[in-house]
Amino acid sequence: RDYSSIRRDLTAYARTYYSNTLRDFTQNSFGALLLDSVSYIGDQLSFYLDYNVNEAFLDTASQQNNIIRLAKNSGYKYRGRASAYGTVALYCIIPSNNSGTGPDPNYLKFTVKRGTRFRARGTGSSYLLMDNVRFDRAYVDAVVARVDESTGVPTAFALKSYGRVVSGRLAIKSIRVRGYERFRKIAFRAPGLAEILTVHDDQGNRYYEVDYLSQNVVFQEVTNPNSTEDNIVSIMKPITVPRRFTLERRQSSVILQFGFGGGPERGKVSVADPRSILLDIHGKDYITDVSFDPSRLMATDKFGLAPRDTNIHIKYRTQSSTTSNVNAGMVRTIAELLLDFDDPTTLSRATMREVRSSMEVFNDAPIIGDTSRITAEEVRNHAIGTFPTQNRAVTKNDYEAIAYGMHPKFGSIKRCAIYQDPDSLKRNLNMYILAADTDGYFTTANDTLKRNLKTWLMQYKMINDTIDILDGKVVNFGVTFKAKILPGRDKSSTMTAVYSRLRRYLSKVYYFGEPLDISSMYKIINTTNGVMDCLRVNLVQKAGSPYSTTKFNFDQNISADGTLLVVPKNVVLELKYPNADIRGSAV
Repeated sequence: RDYSSIRRDLTAYARTYYSNTLRDFTQNSFGALLLDSVSYIGDQLSFYLDYNVNEAFLDTASQQNNIIRLAKNSGYKYRGRASAYGTVALYCIIPSNNSGTGPDPNYLKFTVKRGTRFRARGTGSSYLLMDNVRFDRAYVDAVVARVDESTGVPTAFALKSYGRVVSGRLAIKSIRVRGYERFRKIAFRAPGLAEILTVHDDQGNRYYEVDYLSQNVVFQEVTNPNSTEDNIVSIMKPITVPRRFTLERRQSSVILQFGFGGGPERGKVSVADPRSILLDIHGKDYITDVSFDPSRLMATDKFGLAPRDTNIHIKYRTQSSTTSNVNAGMVRTIAELLLDFDDPTTLSRATMREVRSSMEVFNDAPIIGDTSRITAEEVRNHAIGTFPTQNRAVTKNDYEAIAYGMHPKFGSIKRCAIYQDPDSLKRNLNMYILAADTDGYFTTANDTLKRNLKTWLMQYKMINDTIDILDGKVVNFGVTFKAKILPGRDKSSTMTAVYSRLRRYLSKVYYFGEPLDISSMYKIINTTNGVMDCLRVNLVQKAGSPYSTTKFNFDQNISADGTLLVVPKNVVLELKYPNADIRGSAV
């Protein structure tokens, strides 16, 4: 109900039932004042009622926090801003051995530890080393760096090794916990939180992040002692986690929720044994067919132990910058070097300082990932696609929803589409993906992002499905038009209005295979105030640096009636520079 309808009904009601006492309905009368006041209050109450009802449903909610809350009920987990991933090359200078035939093996035995922080030039973005990097491996490149001028014998060698990096900074938050509380919640501000790395208390007990408090088993990475023989570096083992928490994200804060177990721990953390599962048949001579969650390999114990009378130390990584995507050659500064020699007592301190000071970093390839903040509309669409997947991928939409739902700490893709390979005799699927570059434009995903996506899909795909992750193609286009202006109208202001309306329409982010409606551009130009008629609209391809190199014939892909530009299913259209790529003339 709105103000006008409420006032109209109240006026009709007063004239019908109070015709003897209320006769003056003019705007200046006291009765009109009463009707206006009641109508205004009714209008406000009706607005808030409609607003609250709309915010209770996923398809009509507008507030992002409400959309995130409703999406959670559909199985979608809001994971915040994604991270950028890539690979950097590390360089160092090692003194030569006594014969000058190679680097001194004693000074090769050191580790550049994970957590080493690098910084990009220009943007100031920070990147953290994800893996320990060694220089005493067979795959490390070595070249002569310095030679003795008198003898020509090498005195030092330059070595090059590689390591994976992720954007962000490390931070630690300590929170005092007093007394005992059932399902305790700990909230703190952490803008741009990407992931929580570890949670410990003062006694050294570790709390593990789980999706649900009833999930008391996690998979931990354990070093494989037989990695040389079977070529597998790590083994995943299930361990029980009596101390655990769930993570709920807000726009600028996070909430950690624990269980309500407060008694002494009954058992130590150990490898879970599926044979320990007991069927509670309670004397029945039959077993009902019930759903069983394989992630729960043991009965829950009060949803985990809650912390009490201690300090909780939370180590996490923040991703607060939208400029984490950088081009090749931008990461050149080591902001914080974590380097340890295996046996420093047997080495020269001066030489160790030289090795440490010689360390340099350089990214040969771009570091990319969709680091833009996810919008409310994207959360809504991801939630709608997540609900029918039920943690498995069967249909095309399942695969796309799971790919978009990849944890941000593994990177993020901007666009994804999956199709069955028409040339394959089996059920082979082609998944086309695109990432975002430093300015948010489409670009090809790097190898690290593809490997992370492959690992992520392996958890959900059908056993008989084979998937090829391929690079999608980007076609940059421009628009030229010619419009006839009404006599007496200012051409400059009219064309400015046309430009503004076309930019708003064409600057959206397109999807794979999404066509471009040419007839809508005619309509936009024709309906602009001051335009008599749109004489023509042409599409042109923008090629060459800094545009995409994909070749595309616009004339052959326009529909027979000329109203639609059809693109292949592995192609995405992009208007890269709206201010420069839209050109028109007025007559």
